[in-house]
Amino acid sequence: MTESLVVGVDAGATSTRVAVHTLGGARVGYAIAGPGNPTAHGLTAAVAAVADALREALGSLAGARVVSSLAGVAGHVEEMVPELTTVWAEHGIARGPRYLGDVQIAYAAGSSEPDGALLLSGTGAVAARIVDFDLDALADGLGWLLGDAGSGFWIGREAAKAVVHALDRGLPVEALLPEGEGGELVRLVGGHFLGAERRATPRAAADRIVRLAQADHMRLAALSSLVSRAAEAGDPLAVEIVQEAAGHLVTTLRRVHAAGPVVLAGSVLTSEGPVRAAVMRLLAGETVTTARDAAGAAAWLAARELLPAAEARARHAAFTTGS
Repeated sequence: MTESLVVGVDAGATSTRVAVHTLGGARVGYAIAGPGNPTAHGLTAAVAAVADALREALGSLAGARVVSSLAGVAGHVEEMVPELTTVWAEHGIARGPRYLGDVQIAYAAGSSEPDGALLLSGTGAVAARIVDFDLDALADGLGWLLGDAGSGFWIGREAAKAVVHALDRGLPVEALLPEGEGGELVRLVGGHFLGAERRATPRAAADRIVRLAQADHMRLAALSSLVSRAAEAGDPLAVEIVQEAAGHLVTTLRRVHAAGPVVLAGSVLTSEGPVRAAVMRLLAGETVTTARDAAGAAAWLAARELLPAAEARARHAAFTTGS
């Protein structure tokens, strides 16, 4: 007998992932396409990205075998629901996907427990209380300009701000050079923004960094990995920023976490590094897990509707690790 299939979608600001699994958890299809956030990239582009990933993930598999599906989408736009239903129908799938936010999917990527909390730090940062795999409360997630404390953007901005303020107070421009004596983080920030450029005065160097950051604020987020590198080398300024970022993240989490496991998600917290390590120290005594594959988690949530509770829990790892 042909086994039934479930489909999970993780549509985010940088990429879209679609996982196809059997109800038993075996992964039989997987694909990655372009950004699927309709708020950030527009409805047409987001739907096209999901359609591309679904087509590739299904391959030669018959859409009629799909008995349940779920789409986790960053940037909720209600008009996307009928659009995805149309895409599903084009592949012979009888019903369109259930639609959830990316926060719930990220939590399910790290835990089979229905109640708990998510702490996410990537480019942005947010904490969430989850009840029965649904969103119950949010903290922060207010965006790079006014919030997201402890995020990659926040970490990079703190580093750049510290350097331009030091230059404004007369830090020699030579401190920014690879052989300079301004500290590892100062040298890394200088190289990130100025490269081989040489500025005559500290103020000129500060002004150039400010202009470059204002022209492309994502250059600040890219500094996050350099802060981690400097902190691992023992740079005092970088260590201070890392500790402050971890403190912000855990404080945000405490606003919503009531009980259950804490799932860490986002590139800052799922990658081994000083921020993750500092957060783990602050969460000593809590049950902490790490989010794995979000598209697989979406497929697991789709399958969970059709399976006895004990079976669904037992198969969680198979879905989220792609085995």
